[in-house]
Amino acid sequence: MTSEQKQLISATVPVLRENGVLLTKHFYNRMFTHHPELKNLFNMGNQQSGKQQTALALAVLGYAENIANPGVLMPVVDRIGHKHVSLDIRPEQYQIVGRHLIASIQEVLGAAATPEIIDAWTVAYQQLADLMSGHEAKIYAHKTAEEYGWTGWRPFKVKEKIQESAEITSFYLVPADGGKVMKHIPGQYISLRVFLPEMDLYQARQYSISSVPTQEYYRISVKAEKGTTLDTNGLISNHLHESIAVGDVIDLTAPAGDFRLAEDHAAPVVFISGGVGLTPMMSMLGNLVEKNFEHPITWLHGCRNRSVHAFKNQLDEIVNENDQVEQHIFYDTPTELDKQEGVVEGFLDLSKIAALPQFPGTKYYVCGPAAFIRKQYQDLIARGIEKEAILFEEFGPALVQLN
Repeated sequence: MTSEQKQLISATVPVLRENGVLLTKHFYNRMFTHHPELKNLFNMGNQQSGKQQTALALAVLGYAENIANPGVLMPVVDRIGHKHVSLDIRPEQYQIVGRHLIASIQEVLGAAATPEIIDAWTVAYQQLADLMSGHEAKIYAHKTAEEYGWTGWRPFKVKEKIQESAEITSFYLVPADGGKVMKHIPGQYISLRVFLPEMDLYQARQYSISSVPTQEYYRISVKAEKGTTLDTNGLISNHLHESIAVGDVIDLTAPAGDFRLAEDHAAPVVFISGGVGLTPMMSMLGNLVEKNFEHPITWLHGCRNRSVHAFKNQLDEIVNENDQVEQHIFYDTPTELDKQEGVVEGFLDLSKIAALPQFPGTKYYVCGPAAFIRKQYQDLIARGIEKEAILFEEFGPALVQLN
């Protein structure tokens, strides 16, 4: 890009701040009109809620704000890249997106979209597409280099379904061909694809792997959604609960994700989870215990009550058998028995934990709903924790802007 083109991109930042979501809504409507087959690739639940349009608007804005030095966006590129690889997105699809994004800029901005601005954004998008697809090529290559690794969609069979709480059921998934699987890094997710008859579409969703790394199977633990009006995300989860039985075959991609347990921990670890956000931490905790991790492990978990607290018995057993592990549980509505066992009433509140580890090198892993993540992050910062020590996983499009 020329310096003049970079200046033109920077000049569009105020417009993107004001009209970014309007632009991305127009873009998605345009692209799906011309390429309805892409509805099988995109999360239509996030389209209905507007989350995907907002996430894309934030990404485009972030790119424009850093057009002079796009390298600073590499953590975001890595996060998005893992999501794209998990959905088997390929370079040629960037060309479709680019064509409709540039056309949308012209149509939404009208006369303000001068030929010079359109040319600048065309070059800028191609630069971004090259950056993204190049990074994703490295991720694909890494997966094929791993033992039993693969790319693309692979058939898996449901070996077991086990109810973990009143709302959460675990699915044990093994390759339909009887082969092995690549070991995941604790914290990562897999993408799962099913056909929804009510939408006449394939839909893919990401689910954290809740088992320890193994080459035999993956376990995901899925929350059933309640209510009379469910978006597409709820339909997928409920489809797994209600329509997928032991022996059924579903498609998966290889493990992905940048929310990963560090391999070189030499300090305490703190897990902070809300609701079904405990699933990636089950893998992390199990892996640390398997390795005889010597440093303190503290787990803080919040949910509504005991009936929806998945893996409670397993966690209690781990705590009882490992002196370095302790847990603090928060229930919205605890029973008297819960209180006698040390459960704290109310929303998970770090201020109620006096002995939260704050040694140098301590890492804090946070997972749960967006509002939960924001509060825990802010409370950790208020306690003097450096932001680099806080890692978080948001289920769904990246809307939480903290780091």
